[in-house]
Amino acid sequence: MPPLLALLVWLILLVALLYFDPAKDPKTSPALWLPVIWMFIVGSRLPAQWFDLGFSVEFSQDGNPLDRSVDLVLIGLSVAVLMSRSFKWGSFLRRNMVLTAYISFALLSVLWSDFPLVTFKRWFRDFGSYLVILVALTDPDPLSAVRTVLRRVSYLLIPLSIILDKYFPQIGRQYETWSGVEYYIGVTTSKNMLGLACLVSGLFFFWDTVTRWHDRKQRKTRRILAVNAAFLAMTATLLQSSQSTTARVCFVMGCMVILAAHSKVFRRHPAILKAIIPASFGIFLILDLGFAMGGSLAQAVGKDPTLTDRTKIWAFLFGMHTNPIIGTGYQSFWLGSRLKYFWDNAGLGPLNEAHNGYLEVYLELGLIGVILLVGFLIASYWVICKRLTSSSSLAVLGLATWLVLVFYNMSEAGFNGGLLYLLLLMSALAVPARARKRVWNLAAIDNAHTVNSVPDTSLGVTGMRAAGWPKR
Repeated sequence: MPPLLALLVWLILLVALLYFDPAKDPKTSPALWLPVIWMFIVGSRLPAQWFDLGFSVEFSQDGNPLDRSVDLVLIGLSVAVLMSRSFKWGSFLRRNMVLTAYISFALLSVLWSDFPLVTFKRWFRDFGSYLVILVALTDPDPLSAVRTVLRRVSYLLIPLSIILDKYFPQIGRQYETWSGVEYYIGVTTSKNMLGLACLVSGLFFFWDTVTRWHDRKQRKTRRILAVNAAFLAMTATLLQSSQSTTARVCFVMGCMVILAAHSKVFRRHPAILKAIIPASFGIFLILDLGFAMGGSLAQAVGKDPTLTDRTKIWAFLFGMHTNPIIGTGYQSFWLGSRLKYFWDNAGLGPLNEAHNGYLEVYLELGLIGVILLVGFLIASYWVICKRLTSSSSLAVLGLATWLVLVFYNMSEAGFNGGLLYLLLLMSALAVPARARKRVWNLAAIDNAHTVNSVPDTSLGVTGMRAAGWPKR
């Protein structure tokens, strides 16, 4: 099939799928396209890279006007949507105090950054991630909104990656600089990014399938499960092609958590599951840091003992002696003389990340930043666990995402607004009940004559009462 014809067929099938999607919820807001577009850009390429497919990622301090314009439009529209929903900013900040402290400290780092304007621009861009996620979480039905966003993002990322890999190899494939080894990258800019896109998509479709399985006898549910099965197959194939060991291991790990959360044993004793998840990460840290068994664990999952030279990267970065307390400034480490020094002396190629999320935060924001980040991870896990007692399906996805995220960042940098981090925000942010109540009451008015109007049970009984749903 000619490449252009294949692209046209993909576009027609995409439009048909979006229109006839059996999982489509007519009650969700059109504003959900804002987080969909944002996450698609985060999970693929910048707008400037799409319009110039030969664009090479250069570490420019100024960025480009097209990317800035798209970011500003999406951020501005997100703010407008939240204002129209009477979002209670003060209450939200109080309910997410640790995250607020982390974001504020990142902004404060403008004061000691070598590139203050660049730091502020990048902070402002990443701040938009929180706004677009809030657009989804303040929708009349947050659970359906999250499902819709993740489904649409996956519809865009996965099939298009397959088309680019097969019919547009000059776009969908990449070659290692020294060895010439071929890698599939799809819509992204690297094999690890493709692996991450597959990881998020796979976790969503697996979670969605498991949560809908008890209704599989219903005709509509059977159609949804058929679509899920098709995309799980495509995602698994693409994940294997990406050669991203970290993403494959994390996908298996996340699926195990989802299955465990739906098993009879852990449904009866959810406290055990809540304890096992952080304990497993703690044991890993003890084996890795305390007994230096990281290389052996890597070999056990088919990875190089040096984690593909990651240990060399980490050793060199620690030897650069950045400010251990406050770092170099938010997203400003890989700029200027530091970047040139690394490229010229490390002998590890033109890298622009530490391949470890915790180390990346340490380099940029020092020990204070790491402490605030760990505090947010603890707080987010606490929120997810509280929601799990309400039998929330979204909380189950949150448990899997949390565990995957903390492990993923041991060998990749994924805390600066990546897809996995956005997925955690969807399941861990505490949105003010008053804001939801107002939005949900409007939804109730709109659906006053709809017999099948059902509240989001993910909020639990208490949350449903707070949101204005009457007793039955």
